[in-house]
Amino acid sequence: MDSELNLIDISPYLAMSGECDQQMTALCYEVSQNLREKGALLLKDPRCTLEDNDRFVAMVEKYFSSSLEFKLLHQRPQLHYQVGVTPEGIEVPRSLVDKKMKEEMKKLSKENRPSAPLGADLKWRYFWRPNSCSQPVIPEGFPEWEETMNSWGQKMMAAIEVVAEMTAIGFNLPKDSFTSLMKQGPHLLAPTGSDLEKYGKEGTVLAGYHYDLNFLTIHGRSNYPGLNVWLRNGKKIPAKVPFGCLLVQTGKQMEWLTGGECIASMHDLVVTNQTIDAISEAQDQKRCFWRVSSTLFAHIASDQILKPLGYFERSPLAIKYPPIIAEEYVEEELKVIHVKANK
Repeated sequence: MDSELNLIDISPYLAMSGECDQQMTALCYEVSQNLREKGALLLKDPRCTLEDNDRFVAMVEKYFSSSLEFKLLHQRPQLHYQVGVTPEGIEVPRSLVDKKMKEEMKKLSKENRPSAPLGADLKWRYFWRPNSCSQPVIPEGFPEWEETMNSWGQKMMAAIEVVAEMTAIGFNLPKDSFTSLMKQGPHLLAPTGSDLEKYGKEGTVLAGYHYDLNFLTIHGRSNYPGLNVWLRNGKKIPAKVPFGCLLVQTGKQMEWLTGGECIASMHDLVVTNQTIDAISEAQDQKRCFWRVSSTLFAHIASDQILKPLGYFERSPLAIKYPPIIAEEYVEEELKVIHVKANK
């Protein structure tokens, strides 16, 4: 296994008419094997442009740069922060409270060991459900908010659906094996904001070592470096997303559906020396000091049952993934990572 994330251009798949030929099947296999062996891949989708990402990041930068009092108007703790803004100090990294994960961290070599979080995450987050019927939280003074959030959310969702379809084909499953379970899922566009003027010291853990509880996660390029991902072999690498590309990571629901064939991608967000260099450059250019991610969590629909699909149910590891309703699984995970919110 090489130590870099592979870049896959899905343009040929998007242009395909009819069934997959041998060449297209090979491309789908490459997608599935990257998610199986590395838990992550870089993606080029011509429908998701650099301009789209930059427009989104610029708007969210402006929001997170607003006053504390203004941002707190948009928190909804009574809804478990699943809509609107989640302030820093609320979301607890699983590695802080999960004894098994702590033991696994200790087994990693020194150069691959994640920085131990000292408490709840220092990052903020804003949850938005693209084109949802639920009541959205829209900040005043951002007339472009709804259109920008929905547009970028739709485009990244379309990209993740293609990845899900190609992954199924690559695993020799019916191509709608995953996408049929995603329909009407509680997908969340969830940009994060980290105040590097306040927390810009090298080594500061902005988001502790964790996996995502959902099916697949997709990110556009951030305005600052700092995201690290761990390959299946335990090697830690910085997530370097080229301009105009996306990063896709496996979540725990994918691990469940493949009976452990794919493992949820571990990652953290830490101020590195590259982050420090980017802060210095931003100072010279008088740019914003908030690190913003453009992240979308794609979920399996709440009423679907998570269980190993097809031949994955015969995997020796399948016993570790008993059937559970997706909504119940998500609720169990949220109880862990929102410990402070539930006190």
